[in-house]
Amino acid sequence: MFYPEEVVEEVRSRNDIVDVISSYVKLQKKGGDYFGLCPFHNEKTPSFSVALGKQMYYCFGCGAGGNVITFLMEYENYTFREALEALAMRAGVELPKGEESAEARKQADLKARILEVNKEAGRYFYYQMKGNAGARAYEYLRGRALSDETIRRFGLGYSNMCSDDLYRYLKKKEYPDELLKETGLVKIEERGAKDRFWNRVMFPIMDVNGKIIGFGGRVMGEGEPKYLNSPETRVFDKSRNLYGLNYARTSRKPYMLICEGYMDVISMHQAGFSNAVASLGTAFTPGQANLLRRYTEQVVLAYDSDGAGMKAALRAIPILKEAGLSAKVLSLKPYKDPDEFMKALGREAFEERISQAKNSFLFETDVLYARYDMGDPEQKTAFHNALAERLLQFSERLERENYMEAAARQYHIDYDSLKGLVNAKGGRVGLVARGTPRSYRQEEKKEKPDGIRKSQRLLLTWLIEDKRAYPAVKGILTPEDFTEDLYQKVAAMVYEGLDQGNLTPAGILNHFINDGDEYKEVASLFNTSLSELTKEEREKAFSETVKRIKRHSLEEKTRRVTDIAALQELMKEQANINGLHISLN
Repeated sequence: MFYPEEVVEEVRSRNDIVDVISSYVKLQKKGGDYFGLCPFHNEKTPSFSVALGKQMYYCFGCGAGGNVITFLMEYENYTFREALEALAMRAGVELPKGEESAEARKQADLKARILEVNKEAGRYFYYQMKGNAGARAYEYLRGRALSDETIRRFGLGYSNMCSDDLYRYLKKKEYPDELLKETGLVKIEERGAKDRFWNRVMFPIMDVNGKIIGFGGRVMGEGEPKYLNSPETRVFDKSRNLYGLNYARTSRKPYMLICEGYMDVISMHQAGFSNAVASLGTAFTPGQANLLRRYTEQVVLAYDSDGAGMKAALRAIPILKEAGLSAKVLSLKPYKDPDEFMKALGREAFEERISQAKNSFLFETDVLYARYDMGDPEQKTAFHNALAERLLQFSERLERENYMEAAARQYHIDYDSLKGLVNAKGGRVGLVARGTPRSYRQEEKKEKPDGIRKSQRLLLTWLIEDKRAYPAVKGILTPEDFTEDLYQKVAAMVYEGLDQGNLTPAGILNHFINDGDEYKEVASLFNTSLSELTKEEREKAFSETVKRIKRHSLEEKTRRVTDIAALQELMKEQANINGLHISLN
């Protein structure tokens, strides 16, 4: 779908960026801007700024930046069209019914039809379970202590013993084979069609908006596999969805519970823990962690208490940390899983276990501790060394010391001895005075732009932030004097906006949304830091910046010119640069 530039700009301008972003990120006003923790990388000191005047956001830590449209694209993983339509609906803007490309229309129609078939299949499975054929499945769910209300709420159902029953039902609804194959619900082969799910209790998998995107099925009896999920389709990506999130995202709890299975989530919700979710038959993924980050800052892992559950927790912890989520690990022993625990001890006992959930670092070190024989001096020393190396992961000094104190108490180690061991190891790996491993600092060090690029970036920022800048440079610099191609495009738009009195940096950014690299570069252009200078220093810096850009522009033209008269004119302009009076006052 193509939307005219003026429509895109109307939608953007009707959605105040502070209002939109503050619904996702806690912002505090400082001066003329708003600041908060960046939602796109893990940080503890706010470096994410939202400029009301520019209608743009920018993170001085990771470089993420843009306008209200690109924020939704990055945060919600929306396409440009999806972000624009969501913002249009929010602002009450009616989008024109433009023409889509044939391929885009085909794909959108296919997704809508798959969702339609999934909804029909979900209705079919539910009514199958309520009939005579589904009595065994219904008894199984009631035997797991699920109420009729819970069964209805989660849309639980049953797939018939007949291996093509769903297929025949959907064919009566006049759905073509080609579409049914796309849903993953049936397999179309030369010998005929066969349902993917049969003789199973069915668990509809819904996206955050409550639309059925896939199914999970538990076999009745001894068949294999015990649990079977839908394959990935146009609407279902296991790595980017979580079971139960459509309900959990509206929970008012300050944390999310992550379980292993469908029944765990359903039991938790029935008991009042409506903040429980589960991954979909796969190991926990970064996509799922980023999805959770939209709704919470803290996670409690409620995995099974067996060895597999412990390994799953150990795999999930670094993924959660990378996404900027705080993690704790719940002990369910002596029970196997949350469902079993809840049936044995009830809600209050589970609440108590949550309050005792172990910090993820101490959980990891407990697992490490169990590998060593503390009665053996050599192994005890090896554990202390391994613990010290793990403590070096904390780059901030205060945080590292807090964890050293906790670890010293947990494992009965003299604090000063542990601190000495950590500092000794830190010195060997290059731990610098301010508390950050030198290797990290080298990785984070960014390539500095060369002088002229920096000057051009700086002046573009100056032009949009200080209303005195444009009158001072107009007549001296034109957009063509910005020798970087991208900067020249931006300068032309800035000059035009200033001439017409309607400069909108966020609107300029609309022109670069479809090119990721250019979009990031332009977003950073409008957020180049203007140092805190005295009045005299600011005057001098501004004048020198303009002269440097002009001088470089003339030098570039001199290299290309072939006409003698034109060359002489350029040389004359170069000679006059130092005598130019350029002032912000």
